[in-house]
Amino acid sequence: MIKNVHGNTVDHLGEAIVAGRYGPGASIPPEPLLGVELGVSRTVVREAVKSLVAKGLVSTGPKVGTRVLTSEHWNWFDPDVVIWQSKAGLTREFLRDLQELRRVVEPAAVRMAAERATPQDIAGIEAAYEGMRKAVEEGGDYVTHDLRFHQGLLRACHNRMIVQMSKALGALLRTSFEISTTRKDGPRASLPLHRAVLDAVAARQPAKAEKAVLVLIDGAREDIEEVLATRKRLPQLNLPAPHLKAALNPASITP
Repeated sequence: MIKNVHGNTVDHLGEAIVAGRYGPGASIPPEPLLGVELGVSRTVVREAVKSLVAKGLVSTGPKVGTRVLTSEHWNWFDPDVVIWQSKAGLTREFLRDLQELRRVVEPAAVRMAAERATPQDIAGIEAAYEGMRKAVEEGGDYVTHDLRFHQGLLRACHNRMIVQMSKALGALLRTSFEISTTRKDGPRASLPLHRAVLDAVAARQPAKAEKAVLVLIDGAREDIEEVLATRKRLPQLNLPAPHLKAALNPASITP
């Protein structure tokens, strides 16, 4: 997506803060200096700083200027913040927090989904699964369909707050899925685990669905640990999701 001058300015400053070029407690340069440095007007800088305040990265006040806040204040449900962190480098702490969040939210949501999902919900999740399977067999965008699968489960619980959270969790979940996808045969191995979750939800079996999604989440954690151990380059979420190559023997894939 092509951003306008405001969006580019927010990105420039946000990336600089998350990457540590402006440390916690540090003041960022005043509007006139930033305007000259970035080649934009003071108005654009001022609006960009307001966006950063809303994202929890900085605070402003009379006589103290604009100061960087510690990462505990950052809005980690904001997709921009997650993207900036991915460009700066995904840390073990960030990935640990993500996996713990999934383990808290998803099992409870999937249990509710098994009790409340409508036929339309099931159809949407099924379509996402088919997109994942097709990507493994024929090549294509596995990550986007994986994301739709999990967000479909969260929506199917029909809890308004969790549904809102599913939107915010998008960039965080994509982080996990992209890392898992870089593991050799990771997507293929995860297909039967996804199928088990979907089948349990469709069969109205809450306990079985909860157990199945825990297996899936813990498998993703193992994938991430393995990728981190190999020191492979981790994904940057400002780039399109990578596409899988077609399987050499599609018949070997477990449905």
